[in-house]
Amino acid sequence: MNAPLDPAPVLEAADRLIAAFAATDTDAYFACFHEDATFLFHTEPEILPDRAAYERIWAGWVDAGWHVVSCESSDRVVTVVGDTAVFAHSVHTVTEVDGVTEETQERESIVFTRSDRGLTAVHEHLSPVGSGAEVTA
Repeated sequence: MNAPLDPAPVLEAADRLIAAFAATDTDAYFACFHEDATFLFHTEPEILPDRAAYERIWAGWVDAGWHVVSCESSDRVVTVVGDTAVFAHSVHTVTEVDGVTEETQERESIVFTRSDRGLTAVHEHLSPVGSGAEVTA
């Protein structure tokens, strides 16, 4: 049995994924994900059941002129459970299509696990900040 994951390599894997996304580097970005990874995005009507489904959507965005201008990660938390870790953070993203920029503030969780390629993302969940019910005391 392997020793539990250390948070430092999880943060390094998350940083590689975020940097590839921020650069709109399709190959480097999708190399961070296992082919069976699932994706739950508030912007999509259904769960994307694998990396190929997300790659098709991404290709459509890029074909339409979409690219990432910047992506900033904050409020980072890593929870390790054996060979699996959940990386959660707040993310501020600026994207552009045809000279029109859009800013989003979201919360994201990415599940990483060990694979023959090192740490690989197997699930990503993205939610808008401020979604859901507000709790007051």
